[in-house]
Amino acid sequence: MRIGLLGTGPWAEMAYAPALAGHGGLDFAGVWGRRPEAAAALAERYGVRAYDDVDALLADVDAVAVALPPDVQAGMAVRAARAGRHLLLDKPLALDPADARAVAEEAERAGVASVVFFTARFQTGPSAWIAEQAALEGWFTARAQWLGAVFTTDSPFAASPWRRERGALWDVGPHALSVLLPVLGDVREVLSAAHGPGDTAHVVLGHTSGASSTLTLSLTAPPAASGNEVELRGASGVTALPRSEEDAVTALTRAADALLAAASSGRPHACDASFAVRVTEILAVAEGLLDGEPGAAKA
Repeated sequence: MRIGLLGTGPWAEMAYAPALAGHGGLDFAGVWGRRPEAAAALAERYGVRAYDDVDALLADVDAVAVALPPDVQAGMAVRAARAGRHLLLDKPLALDPADARAVAEEAERAGVASVVFFTARFQTGPSAWIAEQAALEGWFTARAQWLGAVFTTDSPFAASPWRRERGALWDVGPHALSVLLPVLGDVREVLSAAHGPGDTAHVVLGHTSGASSTLTLSLTAPPAASGNEVELRGASGVTALPRSEEDAVTALTRAADALLAAASSGRPHACDASFAVRVTEILAVAEGLLDGEPGAAKA
């Protein structure tokens, strides 16, 4: 499968480019970016072509990997799907549910495969744990904490405009939901949402299984307090999401494996664009409550 990369920022450099270049089933064909000089530099590093025109790249590939801000990603993904290209996307799919739905609808209309990179779903230990817990019944409640120090360190993502504007809810909220939804079921209601220190968001969810969950999400945690954990409690007892030592490149390589499998079989992956739409819808409801809309909200 010939694949092109859309994006030249830190995430494209750190994860996407090395994952695409090192994958045995992919032919890394080229790079397009909104900054031509950055595209040229990244392409030169991997010995591939830098494209000035995104349509020229789309004409030369079978698939695209998108490492762009979510508000840019959605439009580019629709464009690529319309051209018949398979999609390896990042979370969040979009910042507006309508934009996210447009991606899923165009992918379905074009008959192309899509995989959205929710990291834990492509790490060996966490993904196996999620599958094991999803097979059990009787979960009562869950607690998920995703605490980053992006804005309190010299993180390469600290200057990201969309992260600055939309905060942890949209950056790490998708990770938490990607773990909880397969286990506890879809979200029936966003019961409450409140601001904490910095960009911290506290969200309470009611799931279709009858379980509830609480999310604590932050990009402004002190470095010593950063980290993520998920704990489930129910009829089977208490269990926690295992930590993984696998890096993003390893996990992203598995996401590429999943795209290849979905493209060849025609069977949607569990983390396809439709799943990412649902994540976007839930986050949008939570954001509305954070912005002051009172009461429980149907998700």
